[in-house]
Amino acid sequence: MMTTLSDMRAMRERLRAALRRGLIAVLDVGSAKTVCLILEVDAARLAAAEAKGSAHEAHAALRVVGAGLTRSRGVRLGEIVEMEEAERAIRTALERAEKSAGARVDQVIAALSGARPRSHAVYGEAELEGEEVASRDIARALAAAEEPERREGRELIHAMPVNYTLDGRTATADPRGMAARSLGVDLHTVSVDRTPLRNLAASVRRCDLELAGVVIGGCASGLSALVEDEQKLGAACIDLGAGSTDISIFLRGRLVHADSARLGGDHLTQDISVGLSMPVAEAERIKTRHGGAIATGMDERELIEAPHLGGDHPAERRRISRSALIGVIRPRLEEILEDARRRLDRAGFQNLPGRRIVLTGGGSQLTGIEETAQRILGRQVRIGRPMRVAGLPASVSGPDCAAVVGLALHAARPQDEAWDFEPAASFAPRLRLVGAVRWFRENW
Repeated sequence: MMTTLSDMRAMRERLRAALRRGLIAVLDVGSAKTVCLILEVDAARLAAAEAKGSAHEAHAALRVVGAGLTRSRGVRLGEIVEMEEAERAIRTALERAEKSAGARVDQVIAALSGARPRSHAVYGEAELEGEEVASRDIARALAAAEEPERREGRELIHAMPVNYTLDGRTATADPRGMAARSLGVDLHTVSVDRTPLRNLAASVRRCDLELAGVVIGGCASGLSALVEDEQKLGAACIDLGAGSTDISIFLRGRLVHADSARLGGDHLTQDISVGLSMPVAEAERIKTRHGGAIATGMDERELIEAPHLGGDHPAERRRISRSALIGVIRPRLEEILEDARRRLDRAGFQNLPGRRIVLTGGGSQLTGIEETAQRILGRQVRIGRPMRVAGLPASVSGPDCAAVVGLALHAARPQDEAWDFEPAASFAPRLRLVGAVRWFRENW
């Protein structure tokens, strides 16, 4: 479908063409909301930034000229489960963005949440054909990399060169033009479940859009919420979404690990609905307005009006204390954070130099979440607001919109992938896999 090297390469070409034309859309289809941004690109300024290798100037070449947001439909646990419903939501968000931009788009970069991402690090090496490293040498080294294990029903979505070695010594992020005899490349690969990926691609096509890229949702959130030093020294982004919790780890400015748990804010809503016997819609409203992670003495005296399940008459409404509400929220929230901690520990995050953790997503807006997360995760924690992009409206500038803003930053300066090099790298059949972060800890 879209994970052969030729297909990935075609998406990259569509991205480059859209940037040259100066208009592209980014799309985040989440369990709670669907967001679309239309970006105007200053192609000359972007080309100048690429020549300098400046991420800041590349991002400054973007301007948000249209934004559309609507409630999601047909999405569960971060994945599309009813295509027609998801299509309706995407069309609504797209039409609103196009109307505010006064322009139509046909190319889009989409975020993929859930889908059980799995990370591996692989290595390839090749002798140089000349005295200096050229793009064809990188392609040959990539072609020599061990093939990641592909289980049935899995698709490769990212294959990112994250470190180069020249004659066995670590080099810069881009070794082209440097003298050496041999070139080695460490490749971070991410695979996902095939069905969520294909359903997302099909839903986008049904809206008369072409995919110019698919990015793991946790990676997109990390790109927008982690500052440059955090990405370099080692930091994790935990995106507390409605249907899933997406985890990404960055080191030396590169994504080195991706993971996702099928737990999120919708589970808190369901617990409130069941535990306090009220309709799901009311449970979501009360969670958003009054929810929190830590109860205080004042919360016992703060009363919230709430209906009984199945009761619509005003006389049937009752009052519950905010402490009772928090008492329902806290166990599930702690479960989500403890699961995230286990996943970070398995990845070897505790051995990285920075170890900063940033929370994004709708769940990160619960009162007291920082203190609770810091206690459970055992690390310094902050709430991550997405990086400012010119023209970004206030309605999509909060932590719950970090992923869609990260897609915009990715559009301006996408990280190199294996399929960016000529000739297209094709993985060799050898196999030697280790967890990505563990490999970096042992070898850097």
